[in-house]
Amino acid sequence: MKTYSDDIKNIFHDSLPWEKLSDTNILITGATGLIGSTLIEVLMSNPHQDYCVYASGRNVERARKRFEKYLSMDSFHFFEYDVMFPLQIGIHFDYIIHAASNASPNAFSNSPVEIVKANIYGVSNLIEYGLTHGMKRFLYVSSGEVYGEGDGRIITEDYSGYVNSMNPRSCYPSSKRAAETLCASYASQYGVDVVIARPCHIFGPNFTESDNRVYAQFIRNILKGENIIMKSTGEQFRSWCYAVDCVSAILYILLKGVSGEAYNIADPHSVFTIRQLAEMVAKIGNRKVVMEEASEKEKRGYNPVSKSVFSVDKLETLGWKVSGTMNEKMRKTVEHLKNC
Repeated sequence: MKTYSDDIKNIFHDSLPWEKLSDTNILITGATGLIGSTLIEVLMSNPHQDYCVYASGRNVERARKRFEKYLSMDSFHFFEYDVMFPLQIGIHFDYIIHAASNASPNAFSNSPVEIVKANIYGVSNLIEYGLTHGMKRFLYVSSGEVYGEGDGRIITEDYSGYVNSMNPRSCYPSSKRAAETLCASYASQYGVDVVIARPCHIFGPNFTESDNRVYAQFIRNILKGENIIMKSTGEQFRSWCYAVDCVSAILYILLKGVSGEAYNIADPHSVFTIRQLAEMVAKIGNRKVVMEEASEKEKRGYNPVSKSVFSVDKLETLGWKVSGTMNEKMRKTVEHLKNC
């Protein structure tokens, strides 16, 4: 079986117009997050790299550990930056990939105001900077949560379901929706070239120590030799996607996506309930799944959507394809973490 590292390198076998990145500066916000760090790992693994990668984030210590092998390279730069504030660095960025967003259920419970502000201010601050610093394209990493509670259909990019705006948990989907509209507004009013990625539930080895999404909790359990603890019945039905496949999709959207369009990112072969996910991870770790009552605080952070299954027909028109099973990719994730 190929490893996670093999998968990273294999992305460059895809027939993408890589020449568009030649002699460019690429900014990636949220660099130490799951998607951002995997994206940087991919871009820095290009055997024919002829561009510079600029990574930004709030946690300098985490960034130094995560990107230690790149810090001495002339083509990689990290700088501390909080997207809540205007960017003041004086560097021309050809491409800005905005992946900074707190997706932790704990944060939805504890800091909903900050979630809303960061999602909206972040887009505004970065596009405003790009307008005066030669930006060619802005890619916003949004979320499948913008669809809200659906009616059971397979979700396409033109769908919009119910979100209760008076529930503080809606800080995340509502502000992601508003941020997307802000992107579209900049495109309409100022002619900004914007594309939007809407990832489903992503898994991979680069989650942070504070990430308390279910898959991260489950993996931590088995790595510690513990049983997997579930705090709900786990009946929610979800589309899932391996982080490497998600990053591949983001690069397709960046290099081939139609300006002004949004694209779902999901693996059509990876549609499972949270309970099924728990059982899959438990089997990989030779452990059991046990039930435990969630606290009221934990319940407030739960995603209320019962079914979230995405169509990727639109993404596939760009030439993106995915292969392999979720079980194989989850095993790669666990093995990589064991060897880190």
